[in-house]
Amino acid sequence: MNKLAGKVAIVTGASRGIGQQIAELFASEGARVVCAARTMNEGEHRMLEGSLARTVDLIRQQGGEATAVIADVSAEPDCLALVEAARQAYGPIDILVNNAALNYYLPTESYPTNRWVRCFAVNVHSPFILSKAVLTDMIPRRSGAIVNISSGAAIGPGRGPYADQAVRGGVMYGATKAALERFTQGLAQEVAQYEKISVAAVSPSQVVPTPGTIHHKLVTGMDDPKGEPPMLMARAALLLASEPAAKVNGRVTYSQQILKEFGWIESATGRGVTSRGSGYSEA
Repeated sequence: MNKLAGKVAIVTGASRGIGQQIAELFASEGARVVCAARTMNEGEHRMLEGSLARTVDLIRQQGGEATAVIADVSAEPDCLALVEAARQAYGPIDILVNNAALNYYLPTESYPTNRWVRCFAVNVHSPFILSKAVLTDMIPRRSGAIVNISSGAAIGPGRGPYADQAVRGGVMYGATKAALERFTQGLAQEVAQYEKISVAAVSPSQVVPTPGTIHHKLVTGMDDPKGEPPMLMARAALLLASEPAAKVNGRVTYSQQILKEFGWIESATGRGVTSRGSGYSEA
């Protein structure tokens, strides 16, 4: 039986990478998926391959149901229009996956303020705005799942002295992902009274090769041996979206860690398994 049969899901950042894999997997499990991003057609992004049209086409080729909505989630009107478009297409929202993220790998002393503010808008503000919007569907029915996609960047470097001083400008991204994890657990506590609503966050146990991580030289290519397949993150998101709230609400976890814990994979490595996660993951 499909784990998400009859569910309506919104997945942001669904034009490529982890978001695309989540959208495809959710559709294969019976969800009607609203795929959101800024890139509708292939070639419109000036640096990265991938598009909403491709994601939706791949889902439909496999017999799934999906629709594409262009949205700049850094803007509240676009976030609200996305949720309303999803309702118009399929009905009340059951699942929200906040996957869209933005970063510029620049040192803080030269980080343009407008870029810093825009990154916070995408990485922190949009999960708040979208969660607030979909909760108006979830709370009356006392059911739903919000899955926030975090990052190992949320794990801080600790106090000095620092052996590694050749850092690559990850201050902003780490700060937003730490904020997202705190938001996750705070919102999880607020919705606990509704019993069947869950809010959780998941990060990759290892770097996931995607067009974005390859572009930023975090991995050497799609077959980089130090990376993990994007399907592991998709399966972890599926687990958090489909397991009972009592088991996952408030979890801040890592892909291989949670999959191994629930018996979805046999062996695991990386963050949360062979190395420590963030403080929120251990709370």
